[in-house]
Amino acid sequence: MERAAIRARGAQLRALFEAEGAQVVETGILQPAEVLLDLYGEDIRARAYVTSDALRGEQMLRPDFTVPVVQMHMAYGAEPARYTYAGEVFRRQEDDADRANEYIQVGYEVFDRENPVDADAEVFTLIRRALGDAPLRAATGDIGVLMAAVDGLQTTDARKAALRRHIWRPRRFRALIDRYAGRAPVPPARAALLSVSDPFDGLPPEIGVRSQAEVAARVAALRADAEAAPLAERDVLLLDAILSVRESLPNAIEHLRDIAVDLPAIDPAVERVAARMRALEKRGVDVERLDFEASYGRTSMEYYDGFVFGFYAENRADLPAVATGGRYDALTRVLGQGAEIPAVGGVIRPGLLLELEGSK
Repeated sequence: MERAAIRARGAQLRALFEAEGAQVVETGILQPAEVLLDLYGEDIRARAYVTSDALRGEQMLRPDFTVPVVQMHMAYGAEPARYTYAGEVFRRQEDDADRANEYIQVGYEVFDRENPVDADAEVFTLIRRALGDAPLRAATGDIGVLMAAVDGLQTTDARKAALRRHIWRPRRFRALIDRYAGRAPVPPARAALLSVSDPFDGLPPEIGVRSQAEVAARVAALRADAEAAPLAERDVLLLDAILSVRESLPNAIEHLRDIAVDLPAIDPAVERVAARMRALEKRGVDVERLDFEASYGRTSMEYYDGFVFGFYAENRADLPAVATGGRYDALTRVLGQGAEIPAVGGVIRPGLLLELEGSK
């Protein structure tokens, strides 16, 4: 497909967002890598193009726009604010030569603390309208429900922190749950380390890049974890019940409310989902036909911490999502140097949209 046609379609989408009151912004193609790599999901971090500069250190070709837009807003932006942009993003491909390693991305971002659930509904419905009548199905979820469930577990703060850190790595998350519940054995290397009374006997003061004090602190943490009581089977079953929720949005909310009876820590997050459903209804979304999956979004950007959504071609399972988005309040805290603001956004790939429009 010709790049000029994709750029023209991207310009149309950006103009639509601009007409809704969004300010057009630009970000550099080269971004500082040190901070940004820690903010992206494992998949994108592994696929980033990283280079080095004698004066500026490690830099990366822009893998998306959201992080640099948040940096810009937290440094200079007034509030509330709405931004739009269009430009290239870059993802290294090592396993699939057919996947693009450079493509155009068009986005719409909202920074508004007045009514976050309405901002969620605004972004979702505007992205959906921008996609026109392309044959797409919508998927939604909410990472905040799972985060709240982890916070409500009867276990140590260290274990909760580990589970929260690996929410976006489903296999690792499951492995931790199984180990904390006593379903899986302690890894052999860790078991061997914990069985030694003095792990430093005969070792030098420095072990690789770590001092003995740093290693001792880690060993103490591992021993404390080994001595912690296992996760109750009831808590594991409740987590599994949440992760298995996949149905229409109204039914999903009722299912989650049933789970909240036994795990009340998730109740505020579930009620936010319900409030968002009402906001979507007010904007004309048929919520009875809107899918909700509690585990949706766990393999995308790690900075999403609430509402997440995507639009997928109904008859083209080979295509990635045509549009995605979500809420990233925590990211504004990380990049805000003490400031924060609720924020949500979405992006569209105009090249994929053109491909679908041309195949109708």
